[in-house]
Amino acid sequence: MDLSVMFFGADDASTGHATKYDDILAITRAADQLGFKAVWTPERHFQQVGQVFPNPSLLSAALATVTERIHLRAGSLVLPLHHPLRVAEDWAVVDNLSRGRIGVSVATGWHSRDFVLAPAAYEDRRERAFRDLALLRRLWAGEAAQFTDGTGAQVAVTTQPRPYSGALPLWTTTSGSPRTWEAAGRTRTNILGATIGQTRDELAARIRLYRDAYATAPEQPGAPPTGTVTLMAHTYVAATDEEARERAGGPLKAYLRSYVAQTTANKGARAAALSEEQLGTLTEFAFRRYLAWGSLIGSPETCRKSLADLAELGCDEVACFVDFGLGRDDVLASLRRLAELPGPAGLPEAGRTA
Repeated sequence: MDLSVMFFGADDASTGHATKYDDILAITRAADQLGFKAVWTPERHFQQVGQVFPNPSLLSAALATVTERIHLRAGSLVLPLHHPLRVAEDWAVVDNLSRGRIGVSVATGWHSRDFVLAPAAYEDRRERAFRDLALLRRLWAGEAAQFTDGTGAQVAVTTQPRPYSGALPLWTTTSGSPRTWEAAGRTRTNILGATIGQTRDELAARIRLYRDAYATAPEQPGAPPTGTVTLMAHTYVAATDEEARERAGGPLKAYLRSYVAQTTANKGARAAALSEEQLGTLTEFAFRRYLAWGSLIGSPETCRKSLADLAELGCDEVACFVDFGLGRDDVLASLRRLAELPGPAGLPEAGRTA
C-alpha cells in the first residue's frame, strides 16, 4: 500500500499564513525524505477552512523546487472554476519543474460561494467537470482544440509549454456518492475518496462499483489498465492509543466544527443552520464514530491494523490528512512513526526512503 500526505486546511488564522506555508514546506520535505508517495494540496476559496490553499498548481510549483522524489498532486482542482487551457498550461509548468511528479484530482465543486469565480458554471458543474476532463486529456496529449478568440473567430489552440510526462495522472474526487464512484470508473480515472462519513460496508460496495465500471469502460488516453483507489484518513500516530486520542481530540473536534459550519453556510446545501449545542453534539458523535473506524489515529500497532483493513477493502493508497490543527512537531513525529511501521501480511513496508 502507498502512503501519501494530504493537506486539507484547518483554520489558518491563528498562526499567520506565512507560518502556515513554512509548515507545509517543512512537512513536505520530511515526507519526501521518508519515502511517502505523494503530497496533496487542495483548492479552497473565501472560507475559514483552508485559507492558504487557493491554487494547488502554484503551491505545487513551489514544492517541486524543494523536493526530489515525492509526487505533487491537486487534491482537488475544482475544474468548473477554470478554463481547461489554463489548467493544462499551469500543470505542464509543474510537470516540467518536477520532472514528471504530478497528478490532478478533479472535483465538480460544492460550495456556492466558490462560484463567484464562475457563477454561470454552478448549476451544471458536474456535467462541465466530466466534459472538460476529457478535453484536458486531449490537450495534454498535444491535440489542438477549437476555441473562440477575441474577435469571435474559431481558432485551433495547442497548449504550451508541452508537459514533461506523456500522460496526465487523473483522479476524480468524491464525497461518497455512488454515482461519482461509477462515473470515475466509466471515465477511467483514479478515484480520491475518504473514510469519514461512510461505513466499512458502504465503502466496500462503492469500491466494487468503481472497479466493475472501470473494467468494462473503453480505454482512455493515458489511463492505466487498473485504477487507483486513494482514501483520505485523518492521521496522527503516537506512542499509545491514549496519547494519540488525547492530543488529536481537541484539534480534530475543532476542525469538524469548522467543516460542519462551512457546510451549513453553503446556500446549495439542504442542511439547516445548527445551534451551538447541536453543533457540539454532532461534532462529538462524528469524532467518536471516526475513532471507531476510518482514521489513522492511534498507536503504531493500531494504525498498522487499520492500514491492513483498508488494503483488504480494496484501497491502494491512503492519503494521510495531517493538518487538522496539530502543530508542526506533532505532525512530523507522526509521519516518522508511520514511515517506520512494519508492513502487515501481504503489504509492503509502509514508508521507506527511496
